[in-house]
Amino acid sequence: MKRILHVVGAMPRAGAESMVMNLYRVIDKTQYQFDFVYFTDKTCDFDDEIIALGGKIYRIPDKYSNKALARTYQLYRLIKNNKPFHAVHAHQLFSNAFHLLAAYFAGIDMRIAHSHNTSDANSKSLFGRLYQNFSRKLIRLVTTNYIACGDLAGKYLFPKSKNIVFIPNAVDIHKFLDVKSKRAHTFFKNESITKNTIILSQIGRLMPVKNVEFSIDFMSFLKQKNIDFHFFIVGQGKLQSKLENLVAQNNLTDHITFLGVRSDIDLILGHTDVLLMPSFHEGFPVILVESQTAGVPALISDAISKEVDLGLNLINFQALKANFETWEIALQDILNKSECYDNSKRHHVLKEKGFDIEVSVKTLENIYNKKNTSNE
Repeated sequence: MKRILHVVGAMPRAGAESMVMNLYRVIDKTQYQFDFVYFTDKTCDFDDEIIALGGKIYRIPDKYSNKALARTYQLYRLIKNNKPFHAVHAHQLFSNAFHLLAAYFAGIDMRIAHSHNTSDANSKSLFGRLYQNFSRKLIRLVTTNYIACGDLAGKYLFPKSKNIVFIPNAVDIHKFLDVKSKRAHTFFKNESITKNTIILSQIGRLMPVKNVEFSIDFMSFLKQKNIDFHFFIVGQGKLQSKLENLVAQNNLTDHITFLGVRSDIDLILGHTDVLLMPSFHEGFPVILVESQTAGVPALISDAISKEVDLGLNLINFQALKANFETWEIALQDILNKSECYDNSKRHHVLKEKGFDIEVSVKTLENIYNKKNTSNE
């Protein structure tokens, strides 16, 4: 059995982490086993499932999380003391440079850098840009295999690399394909919701990049227009208290519900009329693959990569600088649309474009079975 050490930092129920778990659930565990490195002492959403699937979780204490060199040394010691690992598979953007450097010195032959993003907050400062440039060069020196979730993510982290393997943020298509048939207006257990209520959802971590404040302000605008809606916010994060206060200040508690972290995203999507994502930037969000698989239209910001539109007539881009009137018109247009691909057509398109998890896991297994397939 080949043991693969995934350097993830933590495993919350978020986009890249959910994608890794999708792969882990399906991969042949008689041949491959995933282990995980966390840079936190906190319990994470997927811990129990990882252990149940046979994986190990190694923790490097919080005190090293923001100290690159100390973290690198601790990771080097961890790898040396827990051999043999067949590969180290790193998922933390520019930090991949240091994590794979540790793997290099620890004698790991297969060192995989995986890009899940198309931008980074560090780009705003001179020091941040210098750090990014240094990290890109170091990644080229110590990486044997490059993986990206899409073309833009590959170009962002590996701008001079040609042999990038693309593994889309695939999902279990069958889990999401038929969720609308299970729809019942009582699903959310909210007395104010009727069959005519428009159900809006935003799903993701409650972090600044997700721009949930925009969504809440938009809900205030919809309330002023006397539109019958309910907005569900799914996820958790450091902004939760601030967002809850904003909801209260705008007298929206009857219209907005925080659902926290949920494992039934498929059913939530099945009961959602329109998914909102006004993010300031994104890579290739798994939730947009899931929503399109489920046949749920999404109203999203134009700061998100156009790659996310899978050609299913389910994505509507709007500019964040546009006024709420424009967003409301777009919302009504989406709700008035009757055209939508049926399940079989959506299944065909998603599989053809590589978003079937069964296809992705075979690609990953092929990588794990080879050496030096990406590096020039």
